[in-house]
Amino acid sequence: MATYKKRGYKPKNKSEEQQVENMDSTTAEVFNTLDETASKSEQWIEKNSKVLFGSLVVIVVVFLGYLGYNKYIVEPNELDASNELAFPRKYFDEAATAGSGIDSLLNLGLEGADGRYGFTDIAEKFSGTDAGNLANYYAGVSYLQLKKYDKAIEYLSKFDSDDEMLGPVSLGAIGDAFADIDQQEDALEYYEKAANKKANEFTTPLFLYKAGQTAMLIKNYSKAEEMFTKIKENYSKSEQGRDVEKFINAAKYAQ
Repeated sequence: MATYKKRGYKPKNKSEEQQVENMDSTTAEVFNTLDETASKSEQWIEKNSKVLFGSLVVIVVVFLGYLGYNKYIVEPNELDASNELAFPRKYFDEAATAGSGIDSLLNLGLEGADGRYGFTDIAEKFSGTDAGNLANYYAGVSYLQLKKYDKAIEYLSKFDSDDEMLGPVSLGAIGDAFADIDQQEDALEYYEKAANKKANEFTTPLFLYKAGQTAMLIKNYSKAEEMFTKIKENYSKSEQGRDVEKFINAAKYAQ
């Protein structure tokens, strides 16, 4: 059993005296080791001080560079892109309500006019900005309305958004483009993606319904039943949910 060394403690016999001496020796070794470790650490820091200081400088420079890049490049670029986007959007919005001349308005929005950028220019020149991303969406929808489906798919595929409406609608528009060129398997894939992107009472039942109808078209009746059943179970009060029971039954009996 180890002997606790109290202050002023005197060993009672040689055995306890030996234990005390061993403890003193061990304590001395510990402190010597600590001193050596501290000394080595100090030597290492002294030896590598330039490297450590250089690393610190690099970290500071990178951080300041990031702040500067955002303040003097990213933010002004975002503002410029947003200002440029307002011009072609004017034609896009006019096309949405125009009774005639829609194609010419959509083309003006896509290509620009009077020395101003169109959607395709903004998407390219301001790539990486929010406005540049949004320009891809407008370009894709414009091409879809012009029945230029390959271009529509190209630009809509570049668009990325977690917005509750725009995210699903952009994917659904790709589905529409594939459906219009009779690539129904691809259309079904994108309708499902659109339905699953962001659950809400408008886009989700709409794209579940489109997915179900497309599945019926390619005779994937089990998939059709699955899509229609989801509408019944989760969106029965939606427009698509009103007569969904008959579509479920049609898919069941077709199998």
